[in-house]
Amino acid sequence: MKIHKLVFKSEPDGIRLVKDWLDKLSVIYNICDELYPDILISLTEAVNNAIHHGNKCDASKRIMLFCVVKKKKLKFKVMDEGKGFNEKKLPDPLSNERIALENGRGVLIMKELAHEIRFKKHGSMVEMTFKLKSI
Repeated sequence: MKIHKLVFKSEPDGIRLVKDWLDKLSVIYNICDELYPDILISLTEAVNNAIHHGNKCDASKRIMLFCVVKKKKLKFKVMDEGKGFNEKKLPDPLSNERIALENGRGVLIMKELAHEIRFKKHGSMVEMTFKLKSI
């Protein structure tokens, strides 16, 4: 098992660090072209939620990313220092009232793209697993 870590201040510019970090992991673990965008979009959504909703753009708080590599799986953990949320109480982004809104689909997107997703620590941590074709 191998663990990779990225920590940065809770600022919108931090999202750029995620792509650079994933690019390095992509080379190390030979992430295929079909899976890479799913991981990048999912991580970007999770980090964006952590910055804006979890840490409320408070630059004194941190975002922590971990990638645990084990048995042909990449498990990403995105953690913020906020109070968390109840994933089961999120409004349905596909409801008639919300379908025309420009935001509110991040969790739905992550659920569609990741092979597994779990919310832990009262919602202040999201854990997403992606299965690799090869390592």
